Amino acid sequence: MKRFLELALTLGLPLSALGAEPVRVQVLSATVKDQAISGAQVILQKNGEASAQGTTAADGSFQFATPPGGVDDGSVNLIIKKEGYSNLVARCPCKGLTYALSPVMTRSLDGLRIVLNWGERPADLDSHLVHSSSHVYFSRQKGDQANLDVDDRTGFGPETITLEKKKPGVKYLYAVHNYSEADILGSTTLSTRAQAKVFVYVGSSLVRTFTPPPGVEGNTWVVFGIGENGEFYDLNTFADVKTGEQVGGLLQRLRGEQLKSAPAVTSTQLSLADTLNKKGESAYHAKKLDEAVSLYLEAIANNPEHGQAYSNLGLAYQKLNRSAEALWANRKAIALASGPNADTVKASSYFNIARVYENDGLWAEALDSYQSALGHKDHPAYRGGIEKMKQKLGQN
Repeated sequence: MKRFLELALTLGLPLSALGAEPVRVQVLSATVKDQAISGAQVILQKNGEASAQGTTAADGSFQFATPPGGVDDGSVNLIIKKEGYSNLVARCPCKGLTYALSPVMTRSLDGLRIVLNWGERPADLDSHLVHSSSHVYFSRQKGDQANLDVDDRTGFGPETITLEKKKPGVKYLYAVHNYSEADILGSTTLSTRAQAKVFVYVGSSLVRTFTPPPGVEGNTWVVFGIGENGEFYDLNTFADVKTGEQVGGLLQRLRGEQLKSAPAVTSTQLSLADTLNKKGESAYHAKKLDEAVSLYLEAIANNPEHGQAYSNLGLAYQKLNRSAEALWANRKAIALASGPNADTVKASSYFNIARVYENDGLWAEALDSYQSALGHKDHPAYRGGIEKMKQKLGQN
């Protein structure tokens, strides 16, 4: 052992690297069951350490001989990239897990994709999405503008639901049900041992990642809701439900209530979110837009109710011509606007939304958003946008 210690010190290796085990990951398609993704770039990053990277083989797998710093824990990030797919960023531990890449969504500004991954056990976690007239899950895989693309019953996932186009004025709720423990009450498997992660994609981007708060009892995790105007709410509630049909009933009841975010956030995370947002602003002003987006998203990951980060993110996405993502961010900025400047923030965000729709030739949607902007604050640009859209629609 002494010789190994001397070698580690000579090479400048952390002592933790001496006992480090290889980290193997597998990459599958989020939308085609069991389709391996070969040729994907996989990267492990840890602050202060050299990154480790490689390329997935024909079976979608890659094994890192040693993770950065010799550890596979929350201090390490996994990044997976491939042309035609959204980049995936996930916090480790990663050893032995399967990850799913989402093809870029190009058909709708108002669509999104939800991808559930978990560990080897429990074998069967199920995704559920409901709105006023639809409940999409394993027994009803096609719904109104929504489909269960992939259902998995043997561990790891993915389970994928694609919402082709969100209906205006309609609430949506998404939940994960531990079907393997449907008859067990008070279990903490889903919150603590399942290693469940929910990835949400909009346009070409991963915009949110949800993990359950540990130690909470219940076989059903109500992850998030989408409000009538398209804004996201971190719900993070748990319940015990036996059947898939009953999960739908639970979600429909919750849809009838006011959606309210309940993220599990510490004071340290709140402070870190402010710091990350300021760093994002500095990157934005330096015209480092991709870096700014990453920092704003990290700020939101630490504080999902950071209104300024959403507003900044929406503007950065617009500069990058990521229209769907810009809509998503601006809608949450509107929902979070408060205080004496609330009307100004809402008007500006509605104006940004209108410009996105106008650039995509969606005149009716643009008109509605320009009118919403004017409803919060008078401005020549808002009135001009209204007149322009009315001309496009032949309403003058």
